[in-house]
Amino acid sequence: MEKFQQYIGGVFSDGSAAFESRDPATGRVWAMMPEARDQDVNAAVDAAAAAFASEEWGGTTASGRGKLLLRLADLIAENAGRLAEFETRDTGKIIRETSAQVAYVAEYYRYYAGLADKIEGAHLPIDKPDMEVWLRREPVGVVAAIVPWNSQLFLAAVKVGPALAAGCTVVLKASEDGPAPLLEFARIFDQAGFPKGVLNVITGFGQDCGAVLTSHPGVDHIAFTGGPETARHIVRNSAENLASTSLELGGKSPFIVFDDADIESAVNAQVSGIFAATGQSCVAGSRLIVSNKIKDVFLARLKEKAEAAIIGAPDDMATEIGPLCTKGQLEVATDLVAASKTAGARIVTGGSPLDREGTYFPPTIIDCSDAPDAPCLTTEFFGPVLSVLSFDTEAEALEIANDTAFGLASGVFTKDLTRAHRMVRGLRAGIVWVNTYRAVSPIAPFGGSGLSGHGREGGLQAALDYTKTKAVWLRTSDDPIPDPFVMR
Repeated sequence: MEKFQQYIGGVFSDGSAAFESRDPATGRVWAMMPEARDQDVNAAVDAAAAAFASEEWGGTTASGRGKLLLRLADLIAENAGRLAEFETRDTGKIIRETSAQVAYVAEYYRYYAGLADKIEGAHLPIDKPDMEVWLRREPVGVVAAIVPWNSQLFLAAVKVGPALAAGCTVVLKASEDGPAPLLEFARIFDQAGFPKGVLNVITGFGQDCGAVLTSHPGVDHIAFTGGPETARHIVRNSAENLASTSLELGGKSPFIVFDDADIESAVNAQVSGIFAATGQSCVAGSRLIVSNKIKDVFLARLKEKAEAAIIGAPDDMATEIGPLCTKGQLEVATDLVAASKTAGARIVTGGSPLDREGTYFPPTIIDCSDAPDAPCLTTEFFGPVLSVLSFDTEAEALEIANDTAFGLASGVFTKDLTRAHRMVRGLRAGIVWVNTYRAVSPIAPFGGSGLSGHGREGGLQAALDYTKTKAVWLRTSDDPIPDPFVMR
């Protein structure tokens, strides 16, 4: 059985307690994880604060930080296979996806390595002739980075990369559901040459770990990816330390297909958008909004692909659909599908757990044309479940797409360029993909609004979000400052 340790102040150690981690493919315990409690969290924040205040890190030039991030990127690339194996084993995400994603994670660190010495201040054209005023951008301080179990190496990279590029220090909390890849990432980070305490990696449960971290007086910024309900707790906790927050909270993303779209291309993109990663993606295109003119043809082709998907062991490169990460997710998916059927929705394919070892739920398509109030249309499954609605007019498609409390991602498929521009302008989402889906890059910002949160990850803005501005005033006149008590 594998045994993992936490990483605090450059030292690997056991947590205050330990807990079992189960392989989603078998349901069996495969590893013991360190459970951080208040004393561990305090030690991690103290280590990050000490590193931030140290000359060893604070005196490192921006170019020096970039070189360290480049070294880290190289080490991630060298160890990508092992990291992918741990993510697959602990979360059930299929190896063909973890292998590709971990390899690309290195590019995020390379991007922020190059950006480290390009975070610039500004000169202000001040309205006072005897003053020079400029702005410095300085690191915000200690960052609490909290990531969920899905795509956690990627979701850590979009926080840790810009935070370190900006000169911050980080306490990274891995999800208690599948923390192995981030605990292994700590071992790789340890080899990169950063000063001790710059990054600390822990895992643990809500009140004993997460709440202690997000309310800690030593934390200056909280970067969180997860669900809206947990985010509400984090925002309440941040009232204790007045830490700034960036929140990426998932969505119920519309996938709009017009009758002039390339059907095969749109079908393939929809398969990728909802069934890839077994639907366990914050940008999953979980609401198909398809033109009535092509609905039957589109659903028939989609059903064919869904039923042909290879469901199997996540460590098999042939597998296309793996298990859900937790038993709780399986229960949520099962209950939501049942409730949607009761509301009048029609199951096109799938709809119930597979009778096999592990937490497997098949690709599922639910036609909600006669059930506009079905709960599957408003609730994020975080599983391979697609809800379907149809439309006759462009205005109707846009209205249906925006009928959600979320606002993260969206997709539009059409050959009409002017229509595409109208849809881009009208969609309330932080990301609009046109004739593609799930494309990401370290250069492009990622984030949403509403129940999808606030702030952006990726791109230059992400690095700036880990800084604060300092206004510097310099008087250029040699004349004495006038006596303020002498009337003139």
